Amino acid sequence: MSAWTHDARIALYYAPPLSSAWWQAGSEWLGRDAESGESVEPPPVPALAQPIASLTVAPRRYGWHGTLVPPFHIAAGCTREHVVSAAKAWAKKISPFNVPMQAAELDRFVALRAAQPDHDEVIGDIAANALHALASLRARPSSEDTGRRLAPTLNPRQRALLHEWGYPYVLDEFRFHMTLSDSIDSAPLRAAIRTLWQARSESLGPLPFHGAALFVQHDRAAPFSLWQRLPFGDAGESA
Repeated sequence: MSAWTHDARIALYYAPPLSSAWWQAGSEWLGRDAESGESVEPPPVPALAQPIASLTVAPRRYGWHGTLVPPFHIAAGCTREHVVSAAKAWAKKISPFNVPMQAAELDRFVALRAAQPDHDEVIGDIAANALHALASLRARPSSEDTGRRLAPTLNPRQRALLHEWGYPYVLDEFRFHMTLSDSIDSAPLRAAIRTLWQARSESLGPLPFHGAALFVQHDRAAPFSLWQRLPFGDAGESA
């Protein structure tokens, strides 16, 4: 692993098991395996009329994931080992389950969402629990970090969460999703991606929500890499 700098950020993400078809399909779509660091050639999709790589620049940088705890800097006096220990202890308390997924449009993005509201609520509770479990290990967001996300479209609650947690979409504003595209102005193109991934998610079956993973970004110019997998409960090392 590359040397860490003081700019390094850690995130706690959901990631499909390494051995699952979900991990392979998502990594192939984004063109990068965030665990191995290897590039993966996305297949041509005639229905999109342009290369997938031109539509997935931002999500490729973050890797195939669903956010549970957004990226943060480690607090002064804490170490990477502290983060791993706390994250492993948290993960052991979570029971693995399976989640049917559906493709959806979120503003101008296309993403996968839980198909059933009760699963959405369960994942929201898991994410809130994780946020609090790692709270003492994260540095307070800097004004620079906050400024990057301070958009005029944020409501008052989201602004408050941004200043407290460095991210506006946590706790009651959290919505689990796995991003499939950049922001796309073309409605027909968004619809084509949604249709493609709706069929693909049905063929893949329920998403195995069997573990999380710590991802690291060594500096602002670097992509996020999967650093440490965290099996839920007794899900095993493949989670």
